[in-house]
Amino acid sequence: MTTHVENLGKVSRSSTTSLIGGISFDWIMIAALTWLMTGGYLDAWAHNHFALDSFFTPWHGVLYSGFLVVAIVLIATIVLNHAKGATWQQAVPAGYELSVLGVCGFAIGGVADMFWHILFGIEKNIDAQLSPTHLLLMICWGLIAAGPFRAAWRRSMGPAQRNWLTQLTLPISLLLLLSVFSLITQTAHPFTSLAPATISKSQETEQSLAVLGIVFQSMVLIMLILLAVRRWRMPVGSFTLVLTLNAVALSFMHNTYIVIPIAAIAGVIIDVVYHFLQPSTERIDQFRLFAATVPLIIFTVYFLVLWITMGIVWSVHLSVGSIIVSGIAGWLISYVMIPPKAPADQATLS
Repeated sequence: MTTHVENLGKVSRSSTTSLIGGISFDWIMIAALTWLMTGGYLDAWAHNHFALDSFFTPWHGVLYSGFLVVAIVLIATIVLNHAKGATWQQAVPAGYELSVLGVCGFAIGGVADMFWHILFGIEKNIDAQLSPTHLLLMICWGLIAAGPFRAAWRRSMGPAQRNWLTQLTLPISLLLLLSVFSLITQTAHPFTSLAPATISKSQETEQSLAVLGIVFQSMVLIMLILLAVRRWRMPVGSFTLVLTLNAVALSFMHNTYIVIPIAAIAGVIIDVVYHFLQPSTERIDQFRLFAATVPLIIFTVYFLVLWITMGIVWSVHLSVGSIIVSGIAGWLISYVMIPPKAPADQATLS
């Protein structure tokens, strides 16, 4: 009887060794999430360019079909893993637990969004970013899109996992996560407004908001980059890939295609700086320097390219100051990611 019970345990454990997950599943999810991301950006583009009067649009078709593919892939994987003998908790691929919650929330948000549009009409421009149902969709989207990033975070990066296919999931998962933030905050993004070339001194309030946008986007970007850098050694070309593809998506929002070469140039420089500094938790000074350098590089290139191609209407004080403040913001974020060590407690003599 004892032997029989032990054998049952062995069968159960061995049956869970072939569960669906790992790098192969990550790439399937990345493909499905790319479909969803494309639909999201297409829908945002349509909100910015057309006077939409219906929930049932081609853009929503791409968005929700992408979500359907993501949901089917994730749910089918869980069901198949459960059928192989795993518990429902074990059946969820590692790193995708919150993605399940995101799928459920997104489905609810999609139905709520349809009724919201019926009751209050179709949003345009900034209304589309702050609509309550859209905010629910974006929060859930973030939970879903972070799945590959969380999976990579929990995976050991030993020699066997250092092939190019595994390494490439690092920048791609970072890109998916960044793209969610970029989409929901596009109205406060310097890549969609080109404010230094379009907002003059007479528009002081708009200039102030544009500077805040530079600082805010610097903080969002550097938080995600530092999160990745402190966990992994990023492969060559990671930052060029992430920044360029993110800029491509943003450029369609308001036809600001000049940001694509800006992001590509800045990405190449950042990759070179990363190679030489090699920031990590063991090289804290280099980590902090890298945190300050990333936004400095991006916005130095940004202002220079705009100056050469379109002309700058901002004063030199405002332009240079905005670049410096972006670097300060990045440097300060490094202290959130790696706080200074507290001095060791010392016994006091009475």
